Order: sequence, then structure tokens, then C-alpha cells
Amino acid sequence: MTALSTGTSCDTGFRGDYLISSDATRLDVDAIHAFLTTSYWCPGISKEIVERAIRGSLCFGLYHKDQQVGFARVISDEATYAYLCTFCPSTEAVGWGVG
Repeated sequence: MTALSTGTSCDTGFRGDYLISSDATRLDVDAIHAFLTTSYWCPGISKEIVERAIRGSLCFGLYHKDQQVGFARVISDEATYAYLCTFCPSTEAVGWGVG
């Protein structure tokens, strides 16, 4: 697992065994890259670009127990504007009602 350190974090419980976290150190960059590289909007994206996008964004991981099963990325001026530019559940998490 590759982890990046950016910004502050805040953990929030969600639906029993699920957790949404903005703690960048928890993000599994290898899993996120695997989610994104098979998506229709960025097939084949390099891991380096994924890491750069994470460093420049406010990111959230969705975890089932301790496994990352989703990822969301927000671009913001941190005052009045935020744009949800990436949301991707893992293939296994599709249909679980958490996205």
C-alpha cells in the first residue's frame, strides 16, 4: 500500500462497518489507481498522475472495516467553492448502497 500525507483529517462513522475518512495517510494509492485505471473517464492513467491529483485535492476514502472500497476527490478554494471531480467505488462495493 502506498500512502500520501496531505492536509488535515477528520474521521466520520457511516453505516455500521463503513467509515468515510479524509485522512490522506489512510488512502491506499495502489487501490485508488486500480479503481481509476479501469474507469471509462481515465483508462490507463499513470500512478504518478493519481498521486499528484491526490496531493492537490481534498480526498475521502470509503472503508469497509479496514479495506478501502471507495474514493472521492474534491477540488476547492477552501472558502466558497468545491467541485466533486472524482467518485469511484471499488468494483466489489458497487450495489452496496454506500455511494
